[in-house]
Amino acid sequence: MSVMVQKTVSLLDMLPESDQTLAYEIIKKLVLAWDPDFTRLTPDERARLEIADIEIKNNEIVSHNDIDWS
Repeated sequence: MSVMVQKTVSLLDMLPESDQTLAYEIIKKLVLAWDPDFTRLTPDERARLEIADIEIKNNEIVSHNDIDWS
């Protein structure tokens, strides 16, 4: 979680619950305006996908069948 997100959460936590709901709805509206289908990647998600692509190309992945899921 970024420092900005932590600061935002801290600020939201100071508000009365009714105002927290309003602030949440405003943030939600901003996020949906930025990415209505939730398809954009954050910089962290982009970096992790790039690393995963390299690992797949280098055969550095583990098959689901090789994992003991019990």
